[in-house]
Amino acid sequence: MRVHKTLPVSRKSRILTAIALSLCVAVLSWFVSPVRSATDVSHLEVFNQVWQTIDESFFDPDFNGVDWVAMQQKYEPRVQQAQSDEEAAAIINEMLSELDTSHTHLYTPEEPAYYQLLGIFAPRDDKLLEEVQSAFPEGKVESRGISYSGIGIVTQDTDGQTFVRAIFDGSPAEQAGLLVGDRILSVDDDPFHPINSFADKAGEEVEIKIERSPDNFQTLTATPKQLDATKMFLDAMEASIQIIPRSGKQIGYIHIWSYAGDQYQELLERELLYGRLKNADGLILDLREGWGGGTLNYLNIFTARGPSLTSVLRDGRRYTYVASWEKPVVMLVNEKSRSAKEIFAYGFQQYEIGPVVGTKTPGAVVAGRSFLMADGSLLYVAVTDVYVDGETRLEGVGVTPDIVVPFALEYAEGADPQKERAVEVLVENE
Repeated sequence: MRVHKTLPVSRKSRILTAIALSLCVAVLSWFVSPVRSATDVSHLEVFNQVWQTIDESFFDPDFNGVDWVAMQQKYEPRVQQAQSDEEAAAIINEMLSELDTSHTHLYTPEEPAYYQLLGIFAPRDDKLLEEVQSAFPEGKVESRGISYSGIGIVTQDTDGQTFVRAIFDGSPAEQAGLLVGDRILSVDDDPFHPINSFADKAGEEVEIKIERSPDNFQTLTATPKQLDATKMFLDAMEASIQIIPRSGKQIGYIHIWSYAGDQYQELLERELLYGRLKNADGLILDLREGWGGGTLNYLNIFTARGPSLTSVLRDGRRYTYVASWEKPVVMLVNEKSRSAKEIFAYGFQQYEIGPVVGTKTPGAVVAGRSFLMADGSLLYVAVTDVYVDGETRLEGVGVTPDIVVPFALEYAEGADPQKERAVEVLVENE
């Protein structure tokens, strides 16, 4: 267990300045062009728009050593021969992968990430939201925000098989008894698709056939709902809060699925200072999966120091308010803890706030900007390089945890060795 020590003000300033730079530029801005019906837009037109946007906006004028003109010549014939939107998008993403840079990807309405990104960023821009609403298929945008029908899972394809990678807290999937590590065989006897399996089925029961362990087949019943992408991560974060009793200690836990907005930090601070986590003996801060985001002050609750305030009532009862968390804390990360979450992990180690547990982060720490393409697809482009503490570049490097704990996903049966190790660390702390 690392022991907290106070860093010189100049040291803190450099780290916070670097964090501020990265996180502020990581807040997505938008370029919105008129969106026509997807049937009016050819695959070649989208391809050329993507290529041109990268040519004008990618952060590195040398394209990370890639001959960008040659990439156009290489992939254009293949896109022209694509037989579907999905095939064309896959070819475009193959071209984008040549840049070997994070935050550079084309998202389509056939994947949950598309709606999640729009749900995070579109509500901040009324004009954008209006144009996005005109681009969505009917029923995919509600007045209160962007939504899609689903059960609240993240999946991973391995050798042609689909496994549950993560389950949003409080989701229909959790209520149905689905576990991380389950292999999904079918939904209503059809092959699984992250969007189409649940489209137009909100409020209706669906049968999900799974393989929980080799040759252990089960059928679960789930009821999809409209997942409001503007608040689904906040709802999951609130539902994740728990107190884990262990060896006479009360271990607090909270999962921050997304950090793209002050509302997530406000919920964290409210629960730490006044709510369910206030009296915990230690805290597990789970930053695995989901999305990044955040601003420079998010670590202040763990690093700031100041006087406490005690109020004494007439009957002698005393209430003490402390504006920071001074008890032990462990951070959980994995290969999907991206962007600003990686900078927070770096800050945890540099400040010696507490140990970082899990697996190495992906090294996805450049700043991105989103562009709406003519067919309504969403192009995410790395537009700014980022250095932490003035000279440390985490892109392509990531953060290695203080305590590395592997996680075998396939047929995990809901086991979470990383979370369990974090609990043990806090129990062992004196």
